[in-house]
Amino acid sequence: MNVPETFFSVSEELTLFGISCLFGLLIGVCYDFFRAVRLIFPHNFFLIMLEDILFLAGYAVFLSAFSSAAARGELRFYYVVGNAIGFMLYLVTVGSVVVGTVKKVFYALKKVISIIFLPLRSSFVFLRRKVSAKFVGSSKVLVNYIKKSKMLLLKRPHLLYNKNENKKGKNVTTVGKKVKSE
Repeated sequence: MNVPETFFSVSEELTLFGISCLFGLLIGVCYDFFRAVRLIFPHNFFLIMLEDILFLAGYAVFLSAFSSAAARGELRFYYVVGNAIGFMLYLVTVGSVVVGTVKKVFYALKKVISIIFLPLRSSFVFLRRKVSAKFVGSSKVLVNYIKKSKMLLLKRPHLLYNKNENKKGKNVTTVGKKVKSE
């Protein structure tokens, strides 16, 4: 009778640990993608949180796929430790160089684009001044017309109070003209 092996030997566990360390490097590359996107496009706290949740969900899928494919479906803590070691080694060595390079390339590209569009900028500023002057002038005419309109407020004064509750006339509010104090 042929019984399937139910445990890993020490050499197999060391091999799985080494593979998980190498995959930690790959996870670091994936995380650098998120870091580069954060450098290029400014994020608020909510978007950063969503990206981190997406990254961790992707890592969970990867870890379950790794344990299914390479380790007969057995999930061991040293897989996570190996991934963390590979991830940290990548971040402190190659990852810092990659992020620094992405930052320099992005700022250089931004500078080149600003130089290319510099001649167009003055024409856009000129057009904006002309258009905004026309808009401000026309909006002032519209605002003055609305202010002069008699439909906004009633001109005739009238008293607001409940006659049954207030027979002496105290707490009477007048709308439209001032009331003389007694």
